[in-house]
Amino acid sequence: RKEVERLIKLFNTLASESRDRFAAAAGLDRNMFRNILHCTFGMMDDMIMDRVFRAFDKDNDSCISVVEWVEGLSVFLRGTLEEKIKYCFEVYDLNGDGYISRDEMFHMLKNSLLKQPSEEDPDEGIKDLVDITLKKMDYDHDGKLSFLDFEKAVRDENLLLEAFGPCLPDIK
Repeated sequence: RKEVERLIKLFNTLASESRDRFAAAAGLDRNMFRNILHCTFGMMDDMIMDRVFRAFDKDNDSCISVVEWVEGLSVFLRGTLEEKIKYCFEVYDLNGDGYISRDEMFHMLKNSLLKQPSEEDPDEGIKDLVDITLKKMDYDHDGKLSFLDFEKAVRDENLLLEAFGPCLPDIK
């Protein structure tokens, strides 16, 4: 109860700052939320931060309400493995069709991997990584990851939870 009360108090403080800065409705706008993800949780990837915002914004009104804030942080910080699997899958399913496609994997990995200067075409290395990932996680061999594929792969190997980019806070 005390944690929820603190989260609500923090939300009210942040939401009032958001209103002052951006004249937003009662809640956190995308810019304020991304700033929190970056400054508090060290997230750097713009696409992942945008997807995390969408995962929190359940009613899709471009604003995080106090309920969405508390429920989202509950999973984000203290969620069970099952809750985190659902959350990460939602973040990675860029078009919301219930699958993580080869193109979605490529796009996320391209954004989240550090770019190294080399002679090789970096896109080729990413394509190879997508192929390896599909071999490891695509249990029904349909060329894309369903929620069931993703869930089974993560249960077999927990490190695969954030296979396509960091969308959960680290232990700190």
